[in-house]
Amino acid sequence: MGIVCCIGLDIAKQYFQVHGVDKHGKDVFNKKLKRGAVLAFFANLPTSLVGLEACGGAHYWAREIAKLDAGHTVKMISPRHVKPFVLNNKTDAADARAICEVVGRPSTRFVTVKTVAQQDMSAWHRIRERKVRERTSLVNQVRALLMEQGIVIPKGITYARRLLPGIIEELENGLSLQARDYLSELYAEFVDLDSAVAKYEAKIMVYAKNDDACKRLQKIPGVGPLTATAIVAHVGSATQFKNGRAFAASLGLTPKEHSSGGKQKLMGISKRGNGCIRRLLIQGARIVTRYALLRPDSQLPSQI
Repeated sequence: MGIVCCIGLDIAKQYFQVHGVDKHGKDVFNKKLKRGAVLAFFANLPTSLVGLEACGGAHYWAREIAKLDAGHTVKMISPRHVKPFVLNNKTDAADARAICEVVGRPSTRFVTVKTVAQQDMSAWHRIRERKVRERTSLVNQVRALLMEQGIVIPKGITYARRLLPGIIEELENGLSLQARDYLSELYAEFVDLDSAVAKYEAKIMVYAKNDDACKRLQKIPGVGPLTATAIVAHVGSATQFKNGRAFAASLGLTPKEHSSGGKQKLMGISKRGNGCIRRLLIQGARIVTRYALLRPDSQLPSQI
């Protein structure tokens, strides 16, 4: 085996594909490895530049390979940058070759490897977001079931939380025993979801209160604990961005461009990147703007 300079790693569940080239770009190997043999394989290689796609499990493998005594430099690449370099049919070998090709290019933009703490914070946000969606869906179902029984309640979780117990207990509203039974079950499920959302929000609030980066972010108008912790979990120190516009572009907040022949054509925002952070930033900006228009001489509103 020749001296390896650059390696592309295509990760999967059980079998991984690795493609290595020397400093002249000549293929050295393209082989399949079992999951348990990956770290041992890289531990026996000379110091190399290792590239892998930013997908499920990529942050873990990037951290583990970087910790090896071999001193590998590990870079993660967005899958949309790798796809154009896949030649002919898509296979694991072709993917590994394409990753190896892209990681060695000077113009490639890389994804920052997350720490374990960042992944934990990101998991809290994702679980909370799922619970919020389930709670919203549950309230919509309750409102629809009540409407079929001739009872209408206003939109919003607050109204459902306040009015539903009284509707179940009231004996003069015409609800059947069966209706009261399934509405009671739905209300119990609603309470459980409320508790779950509150639990994860409490974890996020504690982290935001004690983390220095989150404290600095919360000094920005419209940025509160949820937004600050989501940003820190996604980008860390943000040193990988050249400026603020590069950060905005990574979140899909900058306009798409379709220019040709010297004519510039800008469209709506690209909506790439993390949709959760994008929604939080847009919502925070709307609140600050609306409050500033209504009461320009007062203090800024509470943050999210």
